[in-house]
Amino acid sequence: MAEVQVQDKSAKGGKVRSKKNNPRVDMTPMVDLNFLLLMFFMFTSTFSKPNVMDLGLPAKPKPTDPKPEPTEIKLSNSISILLGKDNKVFWHQQDATSLNDQTLMETSFDREGIRKVIEQAKSRAVDPAKFTVIIKPTDDAVYKNFVDILDEMAITKSEQYGVTDIKPWEKAVYEKKVGGAAAPAATK
Repeated sequence: MAEVQVQDKSAKGGKVRSKKNNPRVDMTPMVDLNFLLLMFFMFTSTFSKPNVMDLGLPAKPKPTDPKPEPTEIKLSNSISILLGKDNKVFWHQQDATSLNDQTLMETSFDREGIRKVIEQAKSRAVDPAKFTVIIKPTDDAVYKNFVDILDEMAITKSEQYGVTDIKPWEKAVYEKKVGGAAAPAATK
């Protein structure tokens, strides 16, 4: 360890003398104590646990099981939600022949937006017990928006929902609505 020597100029002759009994403080035990306290608090504290949403998926069918017949969801009992780029969310209750850029409605992720749309569609449904939300993320959608829409399913108590690919006729209307097709990726 380095020591600091205090020098005193005496009145006679101007000679410099060092004091013989310099006080010296050894900081090694203090540093050891700090590291012990730091380790103690690190090991005894609890870290925040991540919040996890339980996503119930159906069991994988066995190869010997017969394939179920495709089911058609009635438009009056469903709503399709398209997750777009720039945090935009669109919805419709139309089929391929009646969907256009006027019937594809845009809303937001707040309580007066998509939540209200889902609740109104559920209240207008013919059979609210079978009301289904169909979530269709586009290629431009971000993961945060997908998590946000799953949160809305829990908030609105929409227990029947599905995640599927956007259909080509929906994609065409979506691209027309947002201002044209996305630029193709550059190839090397």
